[in-house]
Amino acid sequence: MRVFTGIQPSGTLHIANYFGSIKQMVELQDSNELFMFIADYHALTSLKDPKALRENTMDVAISYLSLGIDPSKTTMWVQSDVKEVLELYWILSAYTPMGLLERAHSYKDKVAKGILANHALFSYPVLMAADILLYDAQIVPVGKDQIQHVEITRDIAIKFNNDHGEIFTLPKFKVDESVASVPGIDGAKMSKSYGNTIDIFMTEKALKKQTGKIVTQSVAMEDPKEYKDCNVYELSKLFMNDDELKELQERYKRGGEGHGHFKMTLKEKIWDYFEEARTKRAYFQEHTDEVMDILNEGAKKASHLAKEKMQLVRESVGIYR
Repeated sequence: MRVFTGIQPSGTLHIANYFGSIKQMVELQDSNELFMFIADYHALTSLKDPKALRENTMDVAISYLSLGIDPSKTTMWVQSDVKEVLELYWILSAYTPMGLLERAHSYKDKVAKGILANHALFSYPVLMAADILLYDAQIVPVGKDQIQHVEITRDIAIKFNNDHGEIFTLPKFKVDESVASVPGIDGAKMSKSYGNTIDIFMTEKALKKQTGKIVTQSVAMEDPKEYKDCNVYELSKLFMNDDELKELQERYKRGGEGHGHFKMTLKEKIWDYFEEARTKRAYFQEHTDEVMDILNEGAKKASHLAKEKMQLVRESVGIYR
């Protein structure tokens, strides 16, 4: 089964990136053909600093490898190293009804949050469709907020196939329901765009400060606390087993502790969870030549597949060579 995913290098990785995507990828790479790309073209919708984009692209690659992506099992590359994706993006635009994009929840949500509306943001789902369809992806693991984008990809592919034959594989989304939407420190969906993240590779001091900002109810120290719908508890569910969660629930119920104590417990869990990844990250930061070799090899494989697919697409639509 060919599994496909990507992530924007628009900032440092946070725990929603990990639990919403990367963790699934690490698990899936053992029994599937995994394709993973760093979406630097997509990042241009929100990141305008060229130096930051270049640095973030390498940082994401290092982070992927540190968190368990194995280049002997996974094809990993940078989106812009395969230019065919932009050609397919334009061709697919001619098969994408405006109404399909106007109904996109993600676009409306980002604009409502104050992100500048522009063509790239509006047509984001078409570029995502090109990413997926170029490589005949069968399964696309996503968070719940991205399901609609995979459905849009299918709609575009069906319209194209109806006109030109079975050129594109129709992808299916895969959602891990247990972590489909990871809350940020304010309780809303965790996102770099909203500034409510907990980064994976921050220092221990910074992690303590960030977890301390998690929004909670104001309840007297001695009083029992409600763990259901508590942001600290919801995040703790990602890092604790059933027995640990039961113990945490009891601490909420009996009172005598404030939310600050629960935040400290969460901070310790997060710090311990990513200890091995931090060690690997330190290695790759000192061996960036190895990282570049991995990205170059991934781009070669991705380019070979992209060229084959685009030859079919060009012939189908009448591009003369």
